[in-house]
Amino acid sequence: MAIDRQGNRFEGGAAAAEALDGMLTCYALYRGDPVGALDRGLAQQPDCALLWLAKAWLYALATEPGAAALARGFVDRAEGLDCGAREAAHGAALRRLLSGDWSEAGRILERWQAEAPRDLLALQSGHLIDFFTANARSLRDRVARVLPDWHGVPGESWVLGMAAFGCEEAGDYARAEALGRKAVAEDPRDSWAHHAVAHVMEMQGRPEDGLGWMAAREAHWAAEDDNLQVHNWWHRALCHLELGDTAGALRLYDGPVRRGGTGLALALADASALLWRIEMQGGDPGTRWEELSDKWQAHLAPGYYAFNDLHAAMAHLGAGRPERLRPLLAAAEGAGEAAGWMRRWGLPLIEGFQAFRAGDHARAADRLLAARHIADGFGGSHAQRDVIDWTLTEAAIRGQMPGLARALAQERAALRPHSAVNRGFLARALALAEPAAGRAPRADAGADQRRLHRHPQDIGAR
Repeated sequence: MAIDRQGNRFEGGAAAAEALDGMLTCYALYRGDPVGALDRGLAQQPDCALLWLAKAWLYALATEPGAAALARGFVDRAEGLDCGAREAAHGAALRRLLSGDWSEAGRILERWQAEAPRDLLALQSGHLIDFFTANARSLRDRVARVLPDWHGVPGESWVLGMAAFGCEEAGDYARAEALGRKAVAEDPRDSWAHHAVAHVMEMQGRPEDGLGWMAAREAHWAAEDDNLQVHNWWHRALCHLELGDTAGALRLYDGPVRRGGTGLALALADASALLWRIEMQGGDPGTRWEELSDKWQAHLAPGYYAFNDLHAAMAHLGAGRPERLRPLLAAAEGAGEAAGWMRRWGLPLIEGFQAFRAGDHARAADRLLAARHIADGFGGSHAQRDVIDWTLTEAAIRGQMPGLARALAQERAALRPHSAVNRGFLARALALAEPAAGRAPRADAGADQRRLHRHPQDIGAR
């Protein structure tokens, strides 16, 4: 019997415990080589079921079918080996995930953590499932249920980082920032906690703070062994866009984002989402879309994870290759939860982006309005999903739809009144609305914008 650093028992010996602890450190910090740590343990203890299951989690959560196939093999290797309740819970959750039922996999881990609140492997894996299924409530509450049990336990700061991201996605920005700052103060290597604070600044429209936060801590999150660095560079590029520095965002695309998007779906998704925004802000993509489309085509895996398919579609549309969308659209015909995501949200979203690119702004607006509320369905974070609402608002403006354009721009301004991007949308929408009403621009039009841009605290004080 082995015991990990958090005091959880599992079937194995000292070498297995050392390997699991090494893997979990890498896993929680998004740094180093977690697979290598497990392989060293398996070389000494190939009969340790939990090591095989831990390796399966790393591959199963890559959102790539090739990696999922390897994960199935690792789960099979664990079958028949000595197992206790911990191994049984992880095995059951993995089998559900690998069959395409992400949500039930998360619920199995949720039930297990009621019995084993300090199982870091279960907590980290469940947290990522919540992220990939865009389950904002579970992102917050899965960690909240166990956080009191982590006081003084090795890895407590990593759990604080998870709690920070969960609070951010649930809209509790003040608590999220406080938790994230505390987490990185205790362990500066924690890229997830760092990125949680970056999310807060993005959601609150604080790009200057965001750039300062990223620059001050670059030595930590931009290290070569940091597996989250492309996504953090993406966050930094968003700050440049918010400040109107499209050229600066494009430089980051050409540098670390482009270099990092060499084949992993999550990095390619960041590249697609950034280049799409840059182009909508007037940046010239040159031949970058063609290069990115080819990377996605080499990686083609339609129907496995609809969020990836949407971002692949962006690249193919940007490159003027709509024929490459056919297998993505056909993926909605499959079975299971992932295919359901594609039918309900992925298909109309891709069709909306396709219509936008073709200049059919009315159809783009119809399709995107029907499917934009994908939170608690699939697809990353609020910041990542904002590309959908950004495109919808742009479609309404370009399509000369004054009522919808103003409504959407005001919606965005209400959420982030200090965002330069949102102020730009609102100004364009108001300018569009005035001629449509057959009136000269009102002298107090600027007052409408100033009223919408007041800080929420100012509104509450009146």
